[in-house]
Amino acid sequence: MKEGEGAAKLTRRDFLKMGGAVTGGAAVLGVGGLAVGPAAEAVAEGTTEVELLYTCPIDGKRFTSYEAIQEHFKTNHPDDAIPEVMTLNLNGGESVVQIESHWTLQEALQFALGLTGAKTMCDRGGCGSCTVLIEGEPALACTTLTIECEGKAIETVEGIAADEKWKPLMDGFAKNDGSQCGYCSPGQVVMAKYIIEKYENPTDDQINQEMAGNICRCGTYPRHPKAIHDAISAMQGGA
Repeated sequence: MKEGEGAAKLTRRDFLKMGGAVTGGAAVLGVGGLAVGPAAEAVAEGTTEVELLYTCPIDGKRFTSYEAIQEHFKTNHPDDAIPEVMTLNLNGGESVVQIESHWTLQEALQFALGLTGAKTMCDRGGCGSCTVLIEGEPALACTTLTIECEGKAIETVEGIAADEKWKPLMDGFAKNDGSQCGYCSPGQVVMAKYIIEKYENPTDDQINQEMAGNICRCGTYPRHPKAIHDAISAMQGGA
C-alpha cells in the first residue's frame, strides 16, 4: 500500500482472530487506534504482527513509517511540531506508538493499541478495572501517564490470555463463575496472576486482601479464591 492511501478497516472480529496481535511482535500505531477504526494493512490469519498507520493530526493523512510523516510535516506543515512517538514494551513485544503527551496508559492501550481489556470504569483509580502489571507489579492504567511507562515491561489481560501457561486461570474463572457482567473481570484476572506469582499457594485471606481493590458490582468475590485455587491445582498438574 502506498503512503497516504487508505486501507481496509480492521474490525473487532479481525483483531480477535489474530490471537493477541501485539504479543511477541512489533506493532506500529497511529493516534486514533483500533477503537475508532483506523486504516490498517490486511493481516493474514494467525499473524503476530500488526502494522497500523501514523496519522497526521492536522490533515488526517496516514503514513506507513515515522520517516514518512516527518517528511510530510517538513513539506506541508513546516511551522508545526512533528508528532512524537514512543516505544512501549508490551506483552513481550515492542509497540511503537504515536500518542498525546497527556494520555494515560489506559487511553494509549485503548485508543492507540486497540486493547480494551483495561477498562475505564471509575476513571479515578478506585475500582481496579484498569489494572495492568508494570514491571510485574499491579498498576492502575487510568492514573498512570503513558510517558512514564517507556522502557518498562507492561502486561495486560490480553497478553495473559494469549499465554498458554495461564489458560488454567481463564478456565478457573469460567468454571467458578468468577465473572458475570465481565466488565471488571480483566482487572481481576491480572491481579489473580500477580497473586499466583507472588504467593505460589496463597490462602483465601491473602487472595481476598490482594483483590480488595478490585470492585465487582455483580458481587463475585467468593468465587475468586475458588477460581485461583483451581487454576493453581491445574498448573501444578492436579485435576
